[in-house]
Amino acid sequence: MAKHFDALETRSPEAREAALFTALRDQIVHAKANAPYFAKALRDIDPRAVTTRVKLAELPVTRKSEVMKLQREAPPFGGLTAIPAHRVANIYQSPGPLYEPKGFGLDYWRFARAMFAAGLRLGDIVHNTFSYHLTPAGAMVESGAHALGCAVIAAGTGNTELQVQILAEVKPTAYVGTPSFLKILIEKARELGLSTASLKKGLVSGEALPSPLRAALKDLGVAVYQCYATADLGLIAYESEAMEGLIVDEGVIVELVEPGGTKPVAEGEVGEVVVTTFTKEYPLIRFGTGDLSAYLPGQSPCGRTNARLRGWLGRADQSTKVRGMFVHPSQIMAVLGRHPEIKKGRLVVTQAGGRDQMTLHCETEGGNEALAAAIATTIQNVAKLRGEVVFAAPGSLANDGKLIDDQRKLT
Repeated sequence: MAKHFDALETRSPEAREAALFTALRDQIVHAKANAPYFAKALRDIDPRAVTTRVKLAELPVTRKSEVMKLQREAPPFGGLTAIPAHRVANIYQSPGPLYEPKGFGLDYWRFARAMFAAGLRLGDIVHNTFSYHLTPAGAMVESGAHALGCAVIAAGTGNTELQVQILAEVKPTAYVGTPSFLKILIEKARELGLSTASLKKGLVSGEALPSPLRAALKDLGVAVYQCYATADLGLIAYESEAMEGLIVDEGVIVELVEPGGTKPVAEGEVGEVVVTTFTKEYPLIRFGTGDLSAYLPGQSPCGRTNARLRGWLGRADQSTKVRGMFVHPSQIMAVLGRHPEIKKGRLVVTQAGGRDQMTLHCETEGGNEALAAAIATTIQNVAKLRGEVVFAAPGSLANDGKLIDDQRKLT
């Protein structure tokens, strides 16, 4: 039995980077020529010059949080697609609302790779409990399963007793959905005296998979693996049998950048997941997911050589309201960017005597009153709010990706 989905997974990191950045040049040319938003956003970018991650980091980041506004201004896709709406295969809607297009072609979201890593093969029957209604999650799974030659039970969400009956009678070999719903199905089957013994493997996503839940599912007979995907980007990373982090998909470039910013974080630091895809219909270039993660050092023992993410570590959008005004991570990044003496910063919001207080904690080699006053002035200019400044030793602030830490006890 093949151990890897294809040879791309085991190529050298140097070969991977060379191939990705050759493809990226063509993708930038394509996006500028066909997607109105990118024609404007990348108008000053020479695609031939974007040959490294350093050069890629000079391109603007388009954040998911901005897309709803773009779509209202230029419905339905905000000018981010390279084909008109009537030429896409499907249109989905996520809460917001946000509209996501699907192009034609098998395994459009590249889901087969994650399913293969979870042990699914030709001949498996997949019980797919992701929704088929408006969200693309169910279709993502189905297209990947079909690419592997698997049959799919389009179960969707809910109808627990009916789904348990299907499990007992059709006897699928694999489950895809959230881990908590898998546990519910197996426990309901036992309550009803029905068998789910055919289920041996699963791919789960959409919620956390804590170690006790993974162990409980294994005790119930199902070995589950995780993947990380979004409606706009498709598969981003997936778990292998090594179960050491999530391996980045071969069809994307993943960067970890300063939350609210555009520059990559230092190695080992928590940053916002920014993804570039090579999908022609929806050519997302430096798309900020709003999710936080960090890289694991080294390569996976499973033989796959791509970078590994630690998993989901929170959200980058830490905007909060102080004294009636919103303060955004991008504003804190702007403050830090104006003072090169600051190695790292974190705005702490507290409340005393019913009044909000902001304090910017700054890692520096050595602060003084003049620098503190200058930083405080910048805070006032950028955020339109007064804030205190305190200095901290380099390396003393938490490595959790937070730019804003709201410590108020709000009820």
